[in-house]
Amino acid sequence: MSNQVTLRRSLSLYQVVYMGLAWMTPMIYFSIYGIAYENSHGMLTQAYLLAFVAIFFTAYSYGVMSKVFPTSGSAYTYTKKSLHPYLGFLVGWALLLDYFFSPIIACLTFGIYLHAQFPSIPAYVWIIGLNIVLGIINIIGIKFSANISKLFVWIQIIFIATFCFFLFRNLAGAQEIHPLQPFLQTDVPFTTILAGASIICFSFLGFDTVTTMAEETVNSEKTIPRAIMIIIIAASVLYLVPSFLTQLVYPHLTFVNVDSAGFEIVKMVGGAALSSVFLTVLVLAIFTQGLSSVTSVSRLLFVLGRDEVLPKRAFAYLHPKLGTPVINIVIVSVVSLLALAISLDNAVKFVNFGALTAFFFVNVSVIAQKYAKERRRSAKQTVLYLALPLLGAGFIGYLLSLLDQDALWMGMTWLVIGIVYHLLMGKRSARLQGTAVVPVRTAGGARAAGTAGTTGTVGTIK
Repeated sequence: MSNQVTLRRSLSLYQVVYMGLAWMTPMIYFSIYGIAYENSHGMLTQAYLLAFVAIFFTAYSYGVMSKVFPTSGSAYTYTKKSLHPYLGFLVGWALLLDYFFSPIIACLTFGIYLHAQFPSIPAYVWIIGLNIVLGIINIIGIKFSANISKLFVWIQIIFIATFCFFLFRNLAGAQEIHPLQPFLQTDVPFTTILAGASIICFSFLGFDTVTTMAEETVNSEKTIPRAIMIIIIAASVLYLVPSFLTQLVYPHLTFVNVDSAGFEIVKMVGGAALSSVFLTVLVLAIFTQGLSSVTSVSRLLFVLGRDEVLPKRAFAYLHPKLGTPVINIVIVSVVSLLALAISLDNAVKFVNFGALTAFFFVNVSVIAQKYAKERRRSAKQTVLYLALPLLGAGFIGYLLSLLDQDALWMGMTWLVIGIVYHLLMGKRSARLQGTAVVPVRTAGGARAAGTAGTTGTVGTIK
C-alpha cells in the first residue's frame, strides 16, 4: 500500500500570526485612509475602536470553531459540520470569491503602483512577474512563505512605528492639546462614525485565513485560536495608535485627492524623508498579502478537493516531496492573471461579499454547534455560545446590507453558478454510482465483480 501524502505540521504560533498579518497587511491603514476619514468625518479613532469591537465577536467565533474542527476548511468546514453539508458547500463557494480574488487584488495593485513609479514598464509585466514569484515561493513550502512574511510584516510595523515617532515629535511642538481630545469631539453623529467603522472593518479582513492552515500548524486546536486573537489585537494597535496621534496633531484635515490621502498624510507628518520610503514599503506589503492569499486559497481548494466537492484527483493532490498542493497553486496563479483584465473596484466587491458571507455563517455555526447540538446552555455558556455569536452575526449582517447593488448582484450570480455546478456534479455522481462495480453472486454461490443494476453472472472466481 502506498503512503498517503498529507499536509505537514510545521508552523509555530508566531509563524501563523505573521501569515495572518501578512494577509491583513498593516499598511492598509494608509491605503484606505482617505475613504475612512471621509466616511467617519475625521473620527478615525472612534471608528477604528468600533470596528475592533465588531470584528472581535467574529474572531471569537472563529476561535471557538477552530477548536471544535481543527482542519483546514475554515468557514466551509464549520458550516458543513455544524449546519448542513449543502449550506457548507455554498459558504465554501462564496468564500472562494474572497480567497480567489485576494491574490488578484494583490497583483493588480502591485502592477498599478509599480507602473506609476516606472512608467516605461507596462503594468502587465509586473502582474505576470509577481504571479510567477508567488507561485514558486508557495510551491517550495509554507514554512518558507511564513519566514518571508515575517520579514516583510516587520518592515511594515517599523514603518508605522516611525510614522508614530514623527507624530510624537510634532505633538511635542504643539501647545495646549488635551490628551483625550479625539474622544471629546462629539459634534459628529454616532451614525456617521458607525458608517466609517463599517468601511474600516475591511481593514481587519484576513485574520480568518489562518484557519486554512490548521493542518499545517503544530497543536492547531490551541495555536489557531491564539493566533486569531493575537492578529486582531496586533492589528488594532497598529491602526489605533497612529489614528489617535494623528487626530491629536491634526484634528481637521483636507486632502487634494482622497484616493492618495495616505501618501499625503505621510508626507505631512514625516516630510520627504518618510514619504520617499512609503511606496517601497507599500509594495512590499502588497507582495506579502499576495503570498499569504495564494497560500490560503490553495489550501481551501485542497479541502474542497479532498471532500470531492471539486475533482479530487486534481485539487486534493499534494507533491510527494514538498507536501504542497502544487496543482492548486498553479491554478490560482493562472486565475490571478484576471488582474490583467478586471478592475480593482469589481475585485474588491467580490472579496467583500465572500468574506462577509463566511463571517456571518461562522457566527451562526457557533450557535448551532455549541448551543444547539452540544447543549452548552449554562448562564456563562449562553453568553459565550449564543449572545456573543448573535452580536457578531448581527453586525456582519448589517455590513452585508451596506454593500452596493453591484456587489450583491455579482455575489448572487456567483452563488447561482455554484448551485448549478453542484446539481451537475450530483447528477454525475448518481450516474457513476448507478454503474459502479459491485459484488454479485454466481450460480455456484461464489462472488464476482458485476455492474450495479445488471443481472446474471459476469464471471467466476477460480
